[in-house]
Amino acid sequence: MTPLLQKAIDGNRLSPAEALDILKNAPWTQVAEAANIVRHRINPGNKVGYTAFRIVNYTNVCEVTCSFCSFCRPAKSPEAYTLSLDEIRQKTLEAKAKGADHIFLQGGVNRDIPLSYYTDVLKMLTRELGVKVRGFSPVELVRIAEFNNMELGDLLDTLKEAGLSSVPGAGAEILSDRMRQMLSPKKLPAQQWCDTLAACHKKGLPGSANIVFGSVETPEEIIEHLNYVRETQDIAQGFKSFVVWTFQPQTDKFPIRHVRGDEYLKLLALSRLFLDNIPHIEVSLLGMGLSLGELGLHAGADDINSIVIEENVLKNHGLTTIAEAEEFIRNAGFIPYRRSLNFD
Repeated sequence: MTPLLQKAIDGNRLSPAEALDILKNAPWTQVAEAANIVRHRINPGNKVGYTAFRIVNYTNVCEVTCSFCSFCRPAKSPEAYTLSLDEIRQKTLEAKAKGADHIFLQGGVNRDIPLSYYTDVLKMLTRELGVKVRGFSPVELVRIAEFNNMELGDLLDTLKEAGLSSVPGAGAEILSDRMRQMLSPKKLPAQQWCDTLAACHKKGLPGSANIVFGSVETPEEIIEHLNYVRETQDIAQGFKSFVVWTFQPQTDKFPIRHVRGDEYLKLLALSRLFLDNIPHIEVSLLGMGLSLGELGLHAGADDINSIVIEENVLKNHGLTTIAEAEEFIRNAGFIPYRRSLNFD
């Protein structure tokens, strides 16, 4: 084991320069081995978590127009939609029938939706249907506040009172302003993304963070991203987990490269070593598939980021039933336990 990996195993914080050295030079198998040791130190026992939720994409209208996204539509498109409360209710009832007790609300930046729509949806889901709700990426929150001439903090208070219980770390992709200009110039700059999540966390709206890689990002930008996340966590302690994703080919407007399995596992493992203040690392079965996901559970991850009932933006390579999730975890050599989106 290299001295830097041993440093992480011993519980000492890696600097960004040390993490970059590991990313560039350390054998991926050693990084995975070290991450597995750290994973069991942080989360003793042989348990792996899973959850059950349905993603409800409440609108596909979006003015942000990310270069890699094939889901969004302009407001006047014949394919544009905003779901009614009854449509969201029906999707939620279908999810509950399959054992899901969480709804993940995610849509586009749609200036034509009134604030009352969001509060009515949240009240219906939590008070009428009895599910917990995670929702609204940082850019959605910032724009909803702007469209309604509100301070972000006041909007968060309003949404929380209506029933929102957590906020995803969506829209991060790569927290490098050079990459964000390529991905989507209309999205939040890296620091504003972090500041928005810190504000959510301080309001008692925790969530997750992630990275999406596999384009023209540099190793330095990957470490920059991880450091943004770690510094934000130092401030507000609201990230319950971290997920490593890869870009999926959706459009021809954004360069995507093949990410090898060992490259994915190395970054997953490095995330466990570097993000010493985030309790859980999730392996993305939805994005990476079951075989690589199983290896990820031996390379630093302690959660499978599943099951997902309905996914319209990405191709789902993961699991769709609770029975499948528990069987997968047992077959990987672990004890399954069901957790909430907030790990409570």
